[in-house]
Amino acid sequence: MQEKSLIKRNILQYIDLKGITKYKFYQETGITRGVLDQNNGMSEENTARILAYFPEISPDWLLTGSGPMLRSETKTKAIKSDTDTSLGYPLIDISVAAGFGSVKFNIEKRDVKDYYIIPKFRDLKIDFMIEVYGSSMYPKYMSGDIVACTIIHDSKFIQWNRVHIIATTEQGLLLKRIREHDAISLLAVSDNTEFPPFQIPFDEITGIALVVGIVRID
Repeated sequence: MQEKSLIKRNILQYIDLKGITKYKFYQETGITRGVLDQNNGMSEENTARILAYFPEISPDWLLTGSGPMLRSETKTKAIKSDTDTSLGYPLIDISVAAGFGSVKFNIEKRDVKDYYIIPKFRDLKIDFMIEVYGSSMYPKYMSGDIVACTIIHDSKFIQWNRVHIIATTEQGLLLKRIREHDAISLLAVSDNTEFPPFQIPFDEITGIALVVGIVRID
């Protein structure tokens, strides 16, 4: 008989520690009821939802069981700015991805988790930063990485086969390589070959941003 995945067992351990009922868990995350009781894996989309709604959970622990359950505050401080936050790059909360993506990357104050200053990025045009969840772009990008992005305002400046954040009406924010496909859609490609390419109709895309930098903490 198939057993529950490690991710599901870890989620159950976390909500039990926090005293969160399954009903409240489903209500807060928007994940379909009963998922945690099924003896199968957890989808990448649902894993991203969990990490977004419970940001204190360590992605490494959730996905692999290694390390502490909760994020290390000292790791966060390693890239956190101690200067005027108005001078930093905004880190966007992925839990607001649906609203963030629907308005062509118009960033409002409520969308920002924090501000960061990265000296290496000084000469880059960066509009926002966002954390990576899931393994579809492994090995180039790993869950927990933070990518810095430049919003593309004109489609003729899209750099084919480079990695972009694509805001969509149906799937929220996607981190993918994009390639030309046909007159009505583009092709979204994952670096992890376990995830097959798929088409995204242009009429579902509300914004595209080029990934120009990465922050990774071991």
